[in-house]
Amino acid sequence: MKRRDFLSSLAVAAAGTLPTLSAASAGGAPAKAVYRRVRPLDAAWPNAASWARLNEAVGGNLIKAHALFQGCVADPDGAACLDAHKNIGNPYWIGDQPGGTENSGWLDAWTPAPSAYAIAARHAGDVAAGVVFARKNRLRLAVKGGGHSYLGTSNAPDSLLIWTRAMNQVTLHDAFVAEGCAGHTAPVPAVSAGAGAMWMDLYHAVTTESGRYVQGGSCTTVGVAGLVQSGGFNAFSKGFGTAASSLLEAEIVTADGRVRVVNACKDPDLFWALKGGGGGTFGVVTRVTLRTHELPRFFGGAWGEVRARSNDAFARLIARFIDFYRETLFNPHWGEHVHFRPDNVLEIDMVSQGLSPEQTRDAWQPFFDWIGAAPRDYELVSPGAWAWEARSWWDPAKRASTYSRDMRDGAPRHHVWGKGDQGEVGVFLHGYDSLWLPAALLQAERRQALADALFAASRHQMLRLHIGKGLAGAPAEVRTAARQTATNPAVADAFTLLIIAEGERPPAYPGYARPAIDLAAARRNARDIDRAAAELRRIAPHSGSYVSESNYFNLDWQREYWGENYPRLRAIKSAYDPEGLFCVHHGVGSEDWSADGFTRLGST
Repeated sequence: MKRRDFLSSLAVAAAGTLPTLSAASAGGAPAKAVYRRVRPLDAAWPNAASWARLNEAVGGNLIKAHALFQGCVADPDGAACLDAHKNIGNPYWIGDQPGGTENSGWLDAWTPAPSAYAIAARHAGDVAAGVVFARKNRLRLAVKGGGHSYLGTSNAPDSLLIWTRAMNQVTLHDAFVAEGCAGHTAPVPAVSAGAGAMWMDLYHAVTTESGRYVQGGSCTTVGVAGLVQSGGFNAFSKGFGTAASSLLEAEIVTADGRVRVVNACKDPDLFWALKGGGGGTFGVVTRVTLRTHELPRFFGGAWGEVRARSNDAFARLIARFIDFYRETLFNPHWGEHVHFRPDNVLEIDMVSQGLSPEQTRDAWQPFFDWIGAAPRDYELVSPGAWAWEARSWWDPAKRASTYSRDMRDGAPRHHVWGKGDQGEVGVFLHGYDSLWLPAALLQAERRQALADALFAASRHQMLRLHIGKGLAGAPAEVRTAARQTATNPAVADAFTLLIIAEGERPPAYPGYARPAIDLAAARRNARDIDRAAAELRRIAPHSGSYVSESNYFNLDWQREYWGENYPRLRAIKSAYDPEGLFCVHHGVGSEDWSADGFTRLGST
């Protein structure tokens, strides 16, 4: 059957009323029917002939999805098992497996489990075939590009997976005008990327090879499309804004099987929702086009540890750092993070843009001098601050000591990841939470309360202040652009995203041989994260949380993730996906569904 005929037949069938399962009613009164998606053991599961027709429609790219270590069950000494063990620390290899997730689960939340089938999509037509097939056959649908979701949103057992990994083309534009916008918007430099591209692919093409900058994520192996749909921050966001703010156009397959090009001139409401409204929710994004920026001459940073010799000294150190940050670093030049640890250590891992080596060094010297003047209270370990040519920032040939490289045969030489990110590859999470801390806390009369709350919280867990992820201190145009996206408006007024998290390695993928997880200790860690977050919420109630880095068990997720934007997002979801084909944990509209996404709650 030709693909066009196949899609046409499915679309006609899917356009009718969705079937529901019958429900018995007490006393013979009509009962509300319950809509459930089907699983492989259900009688309504598509038969072999149906799957064969889908496989033909997608060019033979329908595949069985396997768990990463499934091969070890049948043959622990076989090639598949040995290959998995050899590469389990390589995030590119994990992403190249249809059943791969970049973290290995979350305590009491989710465990990696492969879809029943996956479509290794090559273009939007393959995606459309899968979407229509899933809708007609009442299948649970999952979408995966990079597989980096902490919340496990690309992980759905018994589902059909739309896997966009192979759609990784990157194209540069000198003067891009969105479709339908000619005469309305001026041409701008831009880059287009398929949904399977990773940020390292864009940084290589845009910065290393072409000398410009594209706003993306800090982790080089994160998928481009997923980050854009969640908002998208990195160390340089105070200078350049969010990835969502840079979106000029997207190609998306919606629940009706249509391939749409959306931008400010075509389907502007859907376009707005894609700019931070959450991935896997409004359709399958197959291509994005992002504005590129002039590249600063220098990227740089500051680093080191400060070890306080007492609790009192550590409390004073936190207060001094907050003062120093407000006076010197609260501007578009500085991002990334500092850590406040329970063992009374301040870790510095800051990143800068647009400052010369001398300006970078001089900015930090007063703080280092303050530490050095109190040797009885503090020890300063391996401090430094400097800057380098920005074009070399993601060039593994010039910064080999910074990166690990994908050493598999045929892997692109630019496929590297930061050595500092190795601890996140395959991590099993005990708990996680995040809070946007408003810049109002930096006012002189409120800084001590902030310092006290940070100290109290650090008694429970390490605190990570991701300073680049709050846009207070950014130029006015950056903050205005963020407010025009679907991201929680609190982002524009926050000076940092505070992250509190704990996990463990080696990975906990099913079938991977490792020591048993100490569940009691893991749950203590989870409780400590809750206690630490509670200390900060006392001074910043309802401050919001970042959807990509958040608590799986957040009960107020609609307001925390999207604030006042949620009602509008909900309306757009209803307009473009009225039957809820796309459903992810704590995604827009997911409150209509059971936790596993298979049963619609309280309705037909």
